[in-house]
Amino acid sequence: MRLPQLIHATLPGIVSGPGRHERATPDGNPAVRAERLLAAVDSLERVAGLDAVARPLQRAVRSLPLGRGRDALRGVWLGHPLHPALVQLPIGSWTSAAVLDLLPGERRAAGLLVALGLAGAVPAALAGWVDWAEQHEQQLRVGVVHAAANAAGVLLYSGSLAARLNGRPGLGRALGFAGLGAVTAGGILGGHLAFRQAAGANHAENVPHLVAPGWHVLGMLDDFPPDTAVRRLVGEIPVVVVREGEKVHVLADRCSHLSGPLSQGRTAEGCIECPWHGSVFRLSDGAPMHGPATAPQPRFESRITAPGRLEVRLPAGTSAPAHRPGWASSTAG
Repeated sequence: MRLPQLIHATLPGIVSGPGRHERATPDGNPAVRAERLLAAVDSLERVAGLDAVARPLQRAVRSLPLGRGRDALRGVWLGHPLHPALVQLPIGSWTSAAVLDLLPGERRAAGLLVALGLAGAVPAALAGWVDWAEQHEQQLRVGVVHAAANAAGVLLYSGSLAARLNGRPGLGRALGFAGLGAVTAGGILGGHLAFRQAAGANHAENVPHLVAPGWHVLGMLDDFPPDTAVRRLVGEIPVVVVREGEKVHVLADRCSHLSGPLSQGRTAEGCIECPWHGSVFRLSDGAPMHGPATAPQPRFESRITAPGRLEVRLPAGTSAPAHRPGWASSTAG
């Protein structure tokens, strides 16, 4: 089955009649249309046929010889994904071109903006592919359709630029407006990926808001073998403990990339590697040394009290207020 057919098959709320809940509401109601759109986008996550496209593309992207450029494109140096920033150039250029196409005497400027958008689409797409290749199955499926919509937009804008250069401004404008529609659809799917599926989000951000202030007992120091990752709980939050002599490093256990269990990963040279996608974090402060993770792991301070008891707490200023309701008392001092 071809990709357009797969996409069409996921739109039951649009190509078929309304569901049981929708029959009581007039079809022209904006709420019904919005509900159908959301159902159609949600349904993409369940289209297993998209895997036939996504898996080979994923392998191809992972095999690209990008070296250190891969982490640069991921935005490890920036602290969050780079892709959303890079898309501003093509989207801004193409939107501006559409406005100028509606004004007389701006043909040349509009053409230049179309060309600028095409140039900016290359690094934006590459950064997006690098991020996409390290997502889970449902995100891969939506991401393939997101990329297909954007690719259609790029092809339409390429045709628009060619028409403008060949003295056919009317066709160039028409193709430009069609391209803007395609990349807008791609943007909707990109928003679904980022905000509904949490692709690129920091999956460890909530830790400081869920750990009560103060010191928490993890056990006796002898319970933690040297140079071995051990999983423990601080309240309801899993943490990974790595002992180096008398020094103990404690990080949130769930990887900031996609919540992989760091306690099942490999430790070496003062770092710990996530077993799911290979993100590497420095044990001393949780900083990401290698992606796909871009956000640091929350770090806990540790101390040894008599008689050899290991206690941890969040660094001062990072924990939530002590009066948060529902917290059980688990502090040691």
